[in-house]
Amino acid sequence: MPLKNKLSSPPLLDMEGIDFFSVLNRLDDGVIIADRNGLILFYNRAQASIDGIPAKDAIGMKVTDIYDLNRRTSIIMQCITHDASIRNRPFFYRTSSGKVVNSITSSYPLYTTEGKVNGAICFVKDYELLRQSTPMPSREPFHADLANGTQYRFSDIIGTSSWLKKVIGIAQKAADSASPIMIQGETGTGKELFAQSIHNQGPRRDQKFVAVNCAAIPHDLLEGMLFGTSRGAFTGALDKPGLFEMAHGSTIFLDELLAMPIDLQAKLLRALQDKHIRRLGSLRETQVDVKILCSVNQDPRTAIREEKLRMDLYYRLGVVILKLPPLRERLDTMGELTDHFIKKYNIRLGTNVKTISREVKELFVAYHWPGNIRELEHLIEGAMNMVGQDEILGIQHFDSGLDGLERRDSVGIDTAMIHPNPYSTVVAPENFPRAQKQREETAVNAAMVQAGGNVTRAAKILGVSRQLLHYKLKKYGFRRIDFLR
Repeated sequence: MPLKNKLSSPPLLDMEGIDFFSVLNRLDDGVIIADRNGLILFYNRAQASIDGIPAKDAIGMKVTDIYDLNRRTSIIMQCITHDASIRNRPFFYRTSSGKVVNSITSSYPLYTTEGKVNGAICFVKDYELLRQSTPMPSREPFHADLANGTQYRFSDIIGTSSWLKKVIGIAQKAADSASPIMIQGETGTGKELFAQSIHNQGPRRDQKFVAVNCAAIPHDLLEGMLFGTSRGAFTGALDKPGLFEMAHGSTIFLDELLAMPIDLQAKLLRALQDKHIRRLGSLRETQVDVKILCSVNQDPRTAIREEKLRMDLYYRLGVVILKLPPLRERLDTMGELTDHFIKKYNIRLGTNVKTISREVKELFVAYHWPGNIRELEHLIEGAMNMVGQDEILGIQHFDSGLDGLERRDSVGIDTAMIHPNPYSTVVAPENFPRAQKQREETAVNAAMVQAGGNVTRAAKILGVSRQLLHYKLKKYGFRRIDFLR
């Protein structure tokens, strides 16, 4: 099929005898030429390398067959359908074999001699290769590890609320001093993100950041890991520096400090006071200069009462305390966090999701989020593996992931049940989920009976959307036909 550009060639240039296809085949950018139906007529070597598809397997196929795209989402088909050029568009796509490509794509219509659209030519730049060879003016949304063993700076923290700006301001000021900082927050609230950001803000930023999760290391090994070992201290022991020696002149982050045994906390306190450490089994002391960051997952004073934390160690490490609220108390950042994770997994998975549905927003706002931001990210990642070419994440994409998304004040649940009056009958905490589920099921059943099986009317009675009510009906095994009267 002849493809000729609508613009005529310059009058002084003889176009006869020029082999354009051999030139296109030598370009570093990928090139695809397709007819008006999206059938691939030309597919150069660079494009074959970008997609991981041999040219012989691509030519003669439709673009919607070799890519996980349709006529609406394919840039080539958009160009042909709307007779419009598309220039330098960031584009994430997935091939039929599952390879995800991050690209910058341009597409231009091709015309017959009569001026009718007869196909398109598409130029594809591999963004990863472009990033490696060309300094990019804007910061990448998700960058690789920094040279000092960290990933995050304060600029990576998502949220614009006043309380978050206040916490960041305190952390930035404290980062410049050598004083210890204690970061308090539940699991998944971003304590390590803050720790790395503090290190990268302070004067020790060029040194290696050293982090240890005290909960992940057996107690009998933790002391040797922190302070080092000397030959003969125990069977097989070697002279080996600990993390404090490795962090000399830098920052050490003691994550999950409350998992550290009380007797080891006493040794840590002495090391902090004297600024000297002694390897396990050694009599020689080594001076160390480290900035101490630590994290705790509950109020430190409560931990002291429960004998999880020494009071004197708390006074030594809690010079500056940063309190990170749980996600359920920072719902003002939910939209920003959701958008951030959608953007992140669009890049990784080659999807084109724009937002979440209203029903999912309702569930997100009402959920208790015991896993906090980490749980939100996990849930969105799972849903985006199910989304296909849809642009909106709906309840149907979360599948079994929604099983745990129970509303804190679920439909039909008396809020006194969740926040009980101290003078009323006390319900044991372990019974809350079961009692909440039973009340919700009863409320859904009563609303459907009252509405005579009319889902729209029942949803209004409960004050929820129709789609959310459909989800609840399915969850509890109710059939609409059983309520018709």
